[in-house]
Amino acid sequence: MRVVIVTESFPPDVNGVAHCALQTARHLVDRGHAPVVVAPAPAPGNKPDAFAPCPVVHVPSLPLPGYPQVRVALPSRRLAATLVGHRADVVHLASPFVLGVRGMAAAARLGIPAVAVYQTDLAGYARTYMGAGEAAAWRRIRAVHGAADLTLAPSSAALNDLETHGVPRVRLWPRGVDTERFRPDRRDEALRRALAPNGELIVGYVGRLAPEKHVELLAGVCGLEGVRVVIVGDGPSRPGLEQALPGAVFLGRRTGDDLARVFASFDVFAHTGPFETFCQTVQEAMASGLPVVAPAAGGPLDLVAHGRTGLLVPPHDAAAVRDAVRSLAADAGLRAGYGAAGRATVEGRTWAAVGDRLIGHYTQVLAGRRTAVAA
Repeated sequence: MRVVIVTESFPPDVNGVAHCALQTARHLVDRGHAPVVVAPAPAPGNKPDAFAPCPVVHVPSLPLPGYPQVRVALPSRRLAATLVGHRADVVHLASPFVLGVRGMAAAARLGIPAVAVYQTDLAGYARTYMGAGEAAAWRRIRAVHGAADLTLAPSSAALNDLETHGVPRVRLWPRGVDTERFRPDRRDEALRRALAPNGELIVGYVGRLAPEKHVELLAGVCGLEGVRVVIVGDGPSRPGLEQALPGAVFLGRRTGDDLARVFASFDVFAHTGPFETFCQTVQEAMASGLPVVAPAAGGPLDLVAHGRTGLLVPPHDAAAVRDAVRSLAADAGLRAGYGAAGRATVEGRTWAAVGDRLIGHYTQVLAGRRTAVAA
């Protein structure tokens, strides 16, 4: 199968869209298929991922105003030329927003089936950044995904949102996790001593530091006695968060085995963002054997079994986050039990298993197109 993956982000970018697109390309190659990636060019000085498993076509891009870590693709003939030159059987649109919308239009002109992967809560972002615009965001989502042969939602909450807002032909497609990389035995006592020299319980957050993540909700956790908050990631909110989270340690961006070592060295993982369509870092924390505190909203509802693998709290509730962490800090046995249950829960969620489900979706779309043509 010849697949063109059109993605709004790809390594060296570090985010859920980029990671999922990379894992998808790797799995397709492993299964004998022929993918090509089309993505915005990285920022000057950022080298493209040397370990990309397939050809990557970069289109010109500019930084998003106010959020330079995000690159926005400019109009380019390279996209349509790639669809034609690669003789694509199917176009995979990863979180279509700008480049993906052009990919959808090009696929439609060329008569190529398109599978759109819903990964970004644009409506939630509209509320965060503009205080309004949610209705307009859903109109755009409906227009883009409604043109696809199939839309894949990463969680039950996302699927329900899409169907409620009139998006047709939606199926569930979750994300995999690398359980070989993220595992409890990567715990590093030397790192723990460096992060918490007085033996504090380490509560970690991993993700973008941006307004929609609401990392400031960890301020109350910073005030707990015997607790050290460690923040992994970068983004436009970092300067403000360094003021809002007294005593927290900011490690910046970490990737690969280094990130896995940091994860396993936490005692509790706390996620604060209420707009997650999936939340990959929660899965990575569970694979690392950590109890999780997360909002009872979006993707975490599928991932965290409240009272078994972690604690779900009301979104936007700093006191609830603090109290959940306090209860886990007071009970080492509870932390260990939640962590072990979390690890057991994700052990079968490999990228290979999830990737095979994706290929099954492609196959069904192609079969549907053939049936329609024959009719």
